[in-house]
Amino acid sequence: MRQLNPDEADLWARVMATVKPLRAATPVVAKPVAPVPATPVKATKPSKALTRAVAAARPAAARPVVSPPSPRQNTLDGSWDKKLTRGIVLPDSSIDLHGHTLSSAHALLDDGLSRAIGRGDRVLLLVTGKPPRPESERPHARGAIRAAIADWLAASRHADAIAAVRGAHPRHGGQGALYIVLRRGR
Repeated sequence: MRQLNPDEADLWARVMATVKPLRAATPVVAKPVAPVPATPVKATKPSKALTRAVAAARPAAARPVVSPPSPRQNTLDGSWDKKLTRGIVLPDSSIDLHGHTLSSAHALLDDGLSRAIGRGDRVLLLVTGKPPRPESERPHARGAIRAAIADWLAASRHADAIAAVRGAHPRHGGQGALYIVLRRGR
């Protein structure tokens, strides 16, 4: 970090005088430091003790706070995942969102989930359409429904009834479809 010259230090002090702190703290005023003339110094490798001291003096990097996963998340056992991956599980019902706007697709998904839960279905096939190809010209309007599905399901009134969401097997639509595994009725 470079040192501020006297004009910059004066300007910084004036700016800091106008700032109201969020919480009470003792003010720290930076004193201008006279520039030190540069002298040629032979480059040497820093000692291990110096390296450790510098590392210890650095503030710890802010790590994102990750909340533990909720117990309702990802509740399928290995046999379910194997069956879904191999395409052995047949969906009890399906919802096709092709040709719908975002609002009509959202309404259709909510209604379809209500009906599937009411019937006691376990696996619902949700056909959203394939995502755009990587070589497609940007910006493209395709894939808006597919991008919104995760948010819709998480915020749905039926979120507690959903055990898992997985990608569909190619025989059921592959990248253009999802399996929504519903919890068993109690």
